[in-house]
Amino acid sequence: MRPALGHVNLMADTYLANVQLDDLRKVVRDLLASGLPGIGPTFCAAARARIVRQGVAVAVPEDVFENDGVDTYFTVPTDALRSTMVEARCLYGSGMGFAAIRLLSGLVRQTLGRRWRYEGSTMAVLNELDIDITQAIQSSKEEMEAGRVANYAVALEFVQDLRCAIAESRDNVESWGGEFPFERAEFSVEFWHLPLRIDKPFQQETARL
Repeated sequence: MRPALGHVNLMADTYLANVQLDDLRKVVRDLLASGLPGIGPTFCAAARARIVRQGVAVAVPEDVFENDGVDTYFTVPTDALRSTMVEARCLYGSGMGFAAIRLLSGLVRQTLGRRWRYEGSTMAVLNELDIDITQAIQSSKEEMEAGRVANYAVALEFVQDLRCAIAESRDNVESWGGEFPFERAEFSVEFWHLPLRIDKPFQQETARL
């Protein structure tokens, strides 16, 4: 006798509709760690499809930084910066590394012309951004290896824009004697040698640049 899969799915959906978010995260992590064949790629593909249906973020808000209320000489991050970083993490975490690079490059450019304290909320969040960029680069490498890059020319443009943004940020920080926050990202992108073209066929999937 075959199991009543519809009933099982209904029960699972009831659980999903009522479970606490932290508990759901734990269940999903346990499922991904279970070693079931194909569970990781299937999960990421579903995540990418969901992101595309909702719309991939392409623009960085202009209000990701604001003047410090105590000393307007310095800059502090806003909630818009945090939310944009979360969007980028969802992108590179699901395997859309190049789309994440596009967002993160925009955040780096938003630091141009700004100054921040050696220690404080801005330096802390920029250190996080530095790590995000290195993670997005790794995600992009895996995206290429999997053959999911629909438009390689556009992907190259995203990477070149990131290189330029980081270089401009270093020049900007050195101009006012600050501490450059993107050391790891600078190293990662500098030694990331991409071919001018790729021969591996694109695997059709919902997620695109």
